[in-house]
Amino acid sequence: MGDNPDSETSIQQSTATSWSTLGQAIHLVISGRTARTALPVAAIVGTILSAINEGSLVVFGHFGVSTWVRVGLNYLVPFLVASAGYLAPFRHTD
Repeated sequence: MGDNPDSETSIQQSTATSWSTLGQAIHLVISGRTARTALPVAAIVGTILSAINEGSLVVFGHFGVSTWVRVGLNYLVPFLVASAGYLAPFRHTD
């Protein structure tokens, strides 16, 4: 059991990302524990959503603050969904 370094890494990762309350999960997201998984997803999905939803506004110059807020949300939502998916298996219920 102690001879397998991959097993030890899994145990360390599980301990480092384990959570049981919403506050603990939020702390893990804010501290960057989900970033390696969630950022690439957010970059790809956010870009696609922004191109579909706000692309014509940006291309033709008909954009304002509300357009940029929507673009930001197009990246934020996939980041949060990917973070939740990453954290789900590490939840401990008492």
